[in-house]
Formats: sequence, C-alpha cells, structure tokens
Amino acid sequence: MSKLIALFICITASSLCSAQLFTREKVQNNQNMDKQSLSWGYYFGTNNLDFKIDYNENIGDIETVKTFGFNVGLIGDIRITDYINIRLEPGLVIAARTLNYPENYFEGIPEEDLNNSDFIREIKSTYVYIPLLIRLSTKRVNNIKPFIHFGIATSLNLSSNEKNPEDNSGGEFRTTSSTQFLDLGFGIDFYLNWFKFTPSIRGVFALNDELIKDVDPNSPWTGNISSMKTRGIFINLAFR
Repeated sequence: MSKLIALFICITASSLCSAQLFTREKVQNNQNMDKQSLSWGYYFGTNNLDFKIDYNENIGDIETVKTFGFNVGLIGDIRITDYINIRLEPGLVIAARTLNYPENYFEGIPEEDLNNSDFIREIKSTYVYIPLLIRLSTKRVNNIKPFIHFGIATSLNLSSNEKNPEDNSGGEFRTTSSTQFLDLGFGIDFYLNWFKFTPSIRGVFALNDELIKDVDPNSPWTGNISSMKTRGIFINLAFR
C-alpha cells in the first residue's frame, strides 16, 4: 500500500513537472517567496513504520505488522542561498506496530502457562519528532522546484514505558524514550497563486537500539533480540 501511495505521488508530480516544463506559459507565481531569509509553514501526512530486528540466534524471525500513522508539525526555514536551505521541522508522529512471535520462541514453557496474547505485542508510539535538515534545491523552472534533503533528528517517545517496572512478564513491552534518526528525502515545491505546496517522501532510520530488555535474560520476548531499530517512510504535504 505504501508503495502505491509513493508511486501515485511520483506520477502526479511527474505529470505536473512535464506540464510546466513543456508549456509556453511562463508566468511565475510568488516570485519573491524564496527571497525571504526566514519563513514558516506547516505540514501533515502519513507514516508507515517498521522495525529492523537483529537476532542473537537464528531461531526464526519476529513478524512486524505495520499500519499507517499520522504526522503533523511546523516548519522553520532559513535561506542560505538560492539552492540551499536549513530547516527545523518539529512535529508529532503517531504510529502503531504489532509484533507476532513464532511458537519456537516459547520452547520449554508449558503450554498451559501460555495464552494467545503471549505471542502478540502491540507497540504504540507517539514521537515528538525534531529533525534538523539541509535542503538542496535545483533551479526553479516556471512554478516548480525539485529538491532533496538530508539530516538528523531526535525524538521523544511519549509511549515508551521505559521507566515502567513491569516488563513482558506483566504484559508490558518497553522501548527507549529517546531515539535518534537519519532522515533522507526528496520532494517538489509547487508555487501556486497564494502559497507554496510541497509533497515529499522521506525515509527515516533509527540510529540507536530502542529495545528495553526484560529482567529475565532468557525472556522469550527480548532474550533473542540483539537490537531493534525503527525504520520507515513519511509522506508529508507542506504548505508555506
């Protein structure tokens, strides 16, 4: 589903680009917009997050069931040159993932001591996400300007349960409250009559392990996991 959405946005953007590039109409909207040294905006969009899980032993993979989440935030843009900008985009990222454990993770545990909920862990995340980005743009052609961006982000997971004394033996799957990310993406600025509209696609990759281990080192939920890091895509629509 995420690939279809990304493909749809790319095709739409490509069509609009072609229309702009090959038309004889060259009236430019908001010609002075990019000359501001400091500007503001906002964005909203969707996300599809996964976990990259590394294991101590190869006894089977834990399945991650992904769902679409929601992003919303503000944009602060500093113009360095016509083609380079620095951006701060603080926002809120709401996501949910479900881990499905294979039965062999529970070998040695009597069947009567297990129930269906032991094989499933739902992980809800609410990140206060703060990326600092460098944006590199091409020359504006009529009313479009493609760009790429890269940077790092820090986040605070309000749903982490890091300090909770209960662990998976009590039904609590815990993750770290603070995570750092690598943020890479691309998009296109469309200059409309009254504002600038910017769809973008970005990949986010956690740089640190987010798993809080259970007290029992042989825990079936965390004992075989050496690291667990978020990765995924954001699809954002920005307005300035």
